[in-house]
Amino acid sequence: MKYQNIVILTGAGVSAESGIPVFRSEDGLWERHKVEDVATYEGFMRNKTLVHEFYNKMRLSLPSKEPNAAHKAIAHFQEEWQKQGGDVFLVTQNIDDLHERAGSKQVCHMHGELLKMLCENCHSSFPFSGSSSVESKCPYCHHQALRPDIVWFGEMPYDMDEIYAKLVKCDLFLAVGTSGVVYPAAGFCQIAAGSGAVCVEFNLEKSLTASNFTYGIYGKAGETVGKFTDHLLKTGNLLNFS
Repeated sequence: MKYQNIVILTGAGVSAESGIPVFRSEDGLWERHKVEDVATYEGFMRNKTLVHEFYNKMRLSLPSKEPNAAHKAIAHFQEEWQKQGGDVFLVTQNIDDLHERAGSKQVCHMHGELLKMLCENCHSSFPFSGSSSVESKCPYCHHQALRPDIVWFGEMPYDMDEIYAKLVKCDLFLAVGTSGVVYPAAGFCQIAAGSGAVCVEFNLEKSLTASNFTYGIYGKAGETVGKFTDHLLKTGNLLNFS
């Protein structure tokens, strides 16, 4: 079977192999901070300085992180599959730029981007690579109303209409390094499967939604994803893959 429309979802497990901290941890902390303090709008309103400083630290450390083999395999697969007449839509829960630096020309950041700021006054989003503070001004409206352009808990992820449209059209859905606990992404497999897609999860171990997938491939994404995509490029199907 030759798959025409493929959707790839990547989560924290992919970036973790490049040294990016995992957003959700068993102790409820993210880089030694309570998630509700640095990843909710309520936390931002309580202490804007803390939140700016938290994301400044992450942003300034980003250049020291490098794309790993999984990022590169996905970028290569996107390019080569398109040459074969197919479509690969990449949607990520990650806020880093490792997919782009690996060579992916299309990346849908459903949870926002670390290298962008959002103005709460004029709603402009723009690239930003430095340090922000409560005094930082929007380059468009000049108000001191900036926040990281990150989708926090309780906020609606970006581009959901486009994502759902791709899911219902896809015939192969790949989830790489996702925990299966963060919605709406945790429900993407069911949507794709409901439209007849084959669904494959790549993880260190079975996710909480593993039973929804057709197949599970377990191990480091840097080792498994490239092997899988190379097989798909050569054969066009999943037969005899091991």
